Amino acid sequence: MTDLGGSLAVASRGLFATGVSTDLSVTYLASGGKIGDTIKAEVTCDKFGKTLAYTSIKFTNAKDELVARGSHTKYVALAWKDPKNITDELSPQPGKSS
Repeated sequence: MTDLGGSLAVASRGLFATGVSTDLSVTYLASGGKIGDTIKAEVTCDKFGKTLAYTSIKFTNAKDELVARGSHTKYVALAWKDPKNITDELSPQPGKSS
C-alpha cells in the first residue's frame, strides 16, 4: 500500500508515468486489527521536483489511531518527458481561484 499510495500521489500531480521507486519504508506502530477490519490510508506528496518526488503515508484504524506510517521516494526525471502528462492542467494558474 505504501508503494501504490506513493505512486498515486505522484500521479495526482499530473505525471502519466510515476517514475521508479528509489526508497520505500514502512514502520508498524500497532496492530492494524483483525481480518475484516478497515484500515484507512492518507497519502501526501511532500515534495515534487524535477528529479525526485517524496511521499508519506499514514495508516489509521477504525478508532482513528495511527497503526503504521510509511515513506516512498520516486525518481521522476524521465517521467517528466511523457507526452501524456497533464502537469500544466493541474498547476495553479495565476489570477484564477481554485
